[in-house]
Formats: sequence, structure tokens, C-alpha cells
Amino acid sequence: MPAACSPNVMEVPPERLYLSIHSELSEDRHKQFLKCLAAREARQPVAQITGHRAFWKHEFRVTRATLDPRPETELLVEVALETAFERVLDLGTGTGCILLSLLAERPAARGVATDISEAALAVAQENAERLSLYERAHFVQGDWFHGVEGRFDLIVSNPPYITEAEMAELAPDVRDWEPHTALTPGGDGLGAYRAIAFGAFARLKPGGRIALEIGPTQAAAVSAMLTAQGFADVEVRQDLGHRDRVVLAHRP
Repeated sequence: MPAACSPNVMEVPPERLYLSIHSELSEDRHKQFLKCLAAREARQPVAQITGHRAFWKHEFRVTRATLDPRPETELLVEVALETAFERVLDLGTGTGCILLSLLAERPAARGVATDISEAALAVAQENAERLSLYERAHFVQGDWFHGVEGRFDLIVSNPPYITEAEMAELAPDVRDWEPHTALTPGGDGLGAYRAIAFGAFARLKPGGRIALEIGPTQAAAVSAMLTAQGFADVEVRQDLGHRDRVVLAHRP
């Protein structure tokens, strides 16, 4: 496995790289550059090589223990911000990018984030500290609602939803480097939604909302799960590519 390397070998801002294109690298920096190049040749994602990814309005620490935040997930944040909330629960938080983006936009809100991975939670906690949001974010290690107390105005999640069959078709950058537990629950890809739909109603205050990122073919199945659990006004939102991306509903 390629060794970790510095995110900025030349130590200049990205917008000034062109001005430094003819600058010579020291021997140490040249070695560092070769490490980065070897990592990318091995199909390691750029965000893991640099150690960060831009999402919404902030930079988030990324490691092999976390899912690399995707631009499509920003729709989940956008939808969640459409109505007011004071207490939010983020299930399967990973880097914490969803919860922390929401808290940054709502200074009076507080949040709880869960993840089954201790290593992922450590990254999320680091991101909370970097963004000065740690006092308003509480992190719980556990599977979905395990260890979560109280009720919430809003529940959000980008759970694993890739089917077991689809895993083999993923690009090596994803399949070989990102944590499989954050990508797929196995089987038909809907296992996480079943668990979330089953437990969410009791964790929401009356009038509270749930917003879930989905795979492009899963809107009907996830909508049916929420309806069966008593949720109302189930709605599907599409991303910029006109693909079904978020299912939202509210507790009557």
C-alpha cells in the first residue's frame, strides 16, 4: 500500500500552482511527490491522498475509515435546511459532513451523530473540533439508533445502499479503497433503510422530518417503507443529473 503523503508537496495555494510550475523541488519534496503519484496510480482516491474533501461550505478530513463525501449528498443538506430544527440526528455519519454542515447553518441547533465505526467517529469528531462545532455535536458509536436518547426535529442519513451485485462493478477508486460497510449493506441494498424506517418514527417529535439519500432506483421501495411505518407526505427529490436522490417525509 502506498505510504501517506503530504497534501501539498509544493506548499503553495492551488490557485498559484501555475506560477510555480517551473520551480524546482527539493529532494525531500520530490520523494513526497513520487509517493503521492504512486498512491494515485494505485487508484487511491484523491481525497484520501490529500486527506480532505470540500463539501457544502467547508473542508472535511477524510481517511480510509470514512466514505468520501460526494457532491450529490449536498442535496440532502439543502433539503434538510428547508425547515427549522433545533435537534438533529445523523445516522451513519462518516466524516460528519452532513451533521456539521447543518449545524454550521443553524447556530442554535444541536445534533447527535452515530456510526458503527470507531475510526470514522474519530474523524467526525476531529472535523467538529476544526469547525468549532464540537460543543453542539454529540457522537455515539453504535448501529443506527443504538445508544441514542430523546427525540428529534430532524433525522438525516446517507446510509450504505449499493447492492451486493453492484459492488463488483464499482470503480477501483471506490471498491478497493472506501470502507465496504459504508457502501453496501449486502443483498438488495435496502437493509439499512429497513432498519432506519422501523426505528425513525419513535425518534421523531410530532411534525418532525426524515430525509434519506437513496440510490437512483430505490425511491419507490424506500417511500413504501416510510409510508408503512406511518410517515406522511413522502416526497422524492432529484439531483442535478435528474436522478432520484433524496426521499423525505414527516411524522404526523
